[in-house]
Amino acid sequence: MLDLRRQYEPLQQELLRALQHVLETQQFILGEQVAAFEKAAAEHLIVKHAIGCSSGTDALWLALAAAGIGPGDAVVTTPFSFFASVSAILRVGARPILADIDPVTFNLDPKAVEAVLKSPQEVPVRAALPVHLYGQCADWDGFSRLSKEHGLKLIEDAAQAWGAAWKGAKAGGLGNAAAFSFYPTKNLSAAGDAGMITTNSDEIAERARMLRQHGMRRRYYHDEVGWNTRLDGFQGAVLQVKLKYIEGWNQCRRKIAKRYSALFHAKGVAESGSWPHHGIVLPQEVPGAHHVWHQYVIRTARRDALREFLASRKIGSEIYYPVPLHMQAALEDLGYHEGDFPEAERAAREVLALPIFPELREDEQQTVVDAIAEFLS
Repeated sequence: MLDLRRQYEPLQQELLRALQHVLETQQFILGEQVAAFEKAAAEHLIVKHAIGCSSGTDALWLALAAAGIGPGDAVVTTPFSFFASVSAILRVGARPILADIDPVTFNLDPKAVEAVLKSPQEVPVRAALPVHLYGQCADWDGFSRLSKEHGLKLIEDAAQAWGAAWKGAKAGGLGNAAAFSFYPTKNLSAAGDAGMITTNSDEIAERARMLRQHGMRRRYYHDEVGWNTRLDGFQGAVLQVKLKYIEGWNQCRRKIAKRYSALFHAKGVAESGSWPHHGIVLPQEVPGAHHVWHQYVIRTARRDALREFLASRKIGSEIYYPVPLHMQAALEDLGYHEGDFPEAERAAREVLALPIFPELREDEQQTVVDAIAEFLS
């Protein structure tokens, strides 16, 4: 599914030199390597502020908290995402409200959010948290309109979307704030857990920097109850090296995704429409979006059987995500039930992520496509 060694080997000496520098300077928490990465990241994303933290999950919490979301507020988000999209809302003391997804992009559907906003709510909805799932931005035209009409703050869950863009504007600078993950499987990856919040707001940035250090603006003077969620120097050093290569790596992903689609069409197994019947439905890059293909996710009616078949051929695959958030045992208290979000539930039964990473070879792609075509024959 992913071979991290292929990325590491050509960068080995450069990465080791960067880590050695951290050891020599002894700046293990924040420090010059983190500051340099934050500056480079802000320039890369064309945003005013980039604040490193200890994980993508903490970045979501920081983005919400720094934007002033807390108890007495509700936040609309998607049921089809990683658990952190909802747990971060709960962590700030706000109430998550879910709305269904678009079946083509798997992203939160602005029309479904609008229906929520027009219905009576016990808690006022103050924010929306769209997820740029699989590396493709949510429909930002739709969310910008909802923000203006309903006074919503927009927090981007950009954990999978470093380098993605909507109509030329990069993820990370679209909303009031955004959260990125640098988990080792991400397009831009650390050598462990790491994350980042980005924003064009001076106020949000200052508050995020304070909250990531136990609510301190001055050492040992605590203005609020924050959290210990600082980025360490080793991760800052690794990310600073890798940032130089991310554009090329993302271009490789785009070429691989295009090649997958061509190979599947050549085999005659690709189906039109949003939902699969006898073949597979391929992922699409929608108008306005610049997809960075963190995942290449197909839909198939016999997903579980296909995954077992691929595993028997030693071909990796993964399900992102097998259980929608409203059906997770830990979130029963939200009060949702099976059937409430049919598009998310159907996607959870049909999606399958295939191997995609910059170093994936053409012959390996052909092997994946041949195996799927054989299964469907």
